Amino acid sequence: MKEGLRQSMAWLHTWSGLLVCWVLLLIFVCGTSAYYRDEISLWMKPELHGAAARPAAPPAVAVAHAVTVLQERAPKATRWIIDLPDGRTPLVNANWTNPPKKGMSMAERRAAFRRQAVMLDPSTGAEVAGPRDTRGGEFLYRMHFDLYYMPAIWGRWIVGICAMFMLVAIVSGVITHKRIFKDFFTFRPKKGQRSWLDGHNATAVLALPFHLMITYTGIVTLMFMYMPAPTKALYGDDQKTMFAEVFPDNERIKSAKVHAPLADLAPILAQAQVAWGQAPARIIVNHPNDLNATVQLVRQAGTQLSNIEPSLTFSGASGALLASSGEPSGVSAMRRAFYGLHVAHFAQPLLRALFFLCGLAGCAMVATGALLWGVKERQKCAKVLASGGRPGFGVRLVDALNIGAIAGLPIALGAYFWSNRLLPPGLENRAALEANCFFAAWACAAVLAQLRPTRRTWQLQLALGAVLLGGVPLLNAVTGTHLGVSLFTPGLRALAGVDLVLCAVGALLGCAAWWMRPKVHAARAPRIAPMQNAMEAAK
Repeated sequence: MKEGLRQSMAWLHTWSGLLVCWVLLLIFVCGTSAYYRDEISLWMKPELHGAAARPAAPPAVAVAHAVTVLQERAPKATRWIIDLPDGRTPLVNANWTNPPKKGMSMAERRAAFRRQAVMLDPSTGAEVAGPRDTRGGEFLYRMHFDLYYMPAIWGRWIVGICAMFMLVAIVSGVITHKRIFKDFFTFRPKKGQRSWLDGHNATAVLALPFHLMITYTGIVTLMFMYMPAPTKALYGDDQKTMFAEVFPDNERIKSAKVHAPLADLAPILAQAQVAWGQAPARIIVNHPNDLNATVQLVRQAGTQLSNIEPSLTFSGASGALLASSGEPSGVSAMRRAFYGLHVAHFAQPLLRALFFLCGLAGCAMVATGALLWGVKERQKCAKVLASGGRPGFGVRLVDALNIGAIAGLPIALGAYFWSNRLLPPGLENRAALEANCFFAAWACAAVLAQLRPTRRTWQLQLALGAVLLGGVPLLNAVTGTHLGVSLFTPGLRALAGVDLVLCAVGALLGCAAWWMRPKVHAARAPRIAPMQNAMEAAK
């Protein structure tokens, strides 16, 4: 603190951001795209597009069809889950849980659960045959807090530590920039470091409340893992009691082992419609065809901050109302609201789009911050470069990492979408292969950046990302549903949104690649060191 508060905060802001900025960029990119994970998942299953285009059926009809299919497929399952259509998912998703086999791991149970699902046309009840094996938007959503190729607990610790660094960087950045709000209205192009600082300030201030909210709530959602001491002090090793009190809705009734036919769900749906003024979003049947069966109806999202919606529980045998979810405690309600804020559980279309734009601003903030450090360091070693020397290892490493992350991530995303349509639909472990394509493309971009961190590499990778993402609408037109149909069909407008957004991102990348083209005078200039090219690229 000898240099003063602002100078100390500037040092803290620089290093708390730089050390984790490339992981943060991955988290921001995947988390921002996850706001539309349902739409991305529908895009990546072209076999469902035809059924999605049909008019919606009444909820009672859709539920009756789902119950008929589940009675045929899984009459002895321990649980049925029926997700009804809404504005984002036009089909009925019915899945079930079988009694776990002895010795099955949690990963094997999850994999079995994913396989035990059917997509149904809500109007006819016909199974939509052959949707390809893909995780769709769920892959991007899970990766923004679980990462990949490692145990989920490791990924969550890494992401949590990066989020804590991010929170420190945001607070210290506000303290450092005493004219940050005035500078927000100022942008000076073609001024080297000044231009990058203006861009960094603008993208940071534009969505500053969002950045603070999304970082803090991201940490709070996993508070039981990051701060276990309070629960250990209260519950010791009895974690089941703790979760039963914190999540009372998760308590389950045991099976009576006595057969009883499942009651008609139509009157139950009618009661929920009267109580809420809208149809439920999800129906959970515990121990179907059992005397102790229960039917839980969960209200559709959009009316509260909490990520856990109110529910009504009925007897599966008699259809009588057993319970309604009560008001949670203050602490539990606060945690649910924080979680709902983070995932935009309540967001309607316009607000969801605003969250998405703020997420893009966060991506730009992280990227410009990483580039700004490289520009500042290259200006410090300009004399060394002018005399024919080479910059330090750290500057070269940061330049290469910037290219691999900032220009390489769009290539990885493009490879993920293209692999979804180019890999054979019936391929074994197809979902894992799509994920492998994402990381293989990103690894190639990162290796090339390490070998040649030059202006030409920036241009090449930006151009490739522009082609892959900008070409997604053409890919969809050839292998799925083209914009001429999806734009004018209510059930398919989500597909048009995915196509248009990716095309717009591709256009921006194309503009960046064009801006990175070699200057006219460069052909007559003497040959210079590769790092000097990179220095010119950042100006």
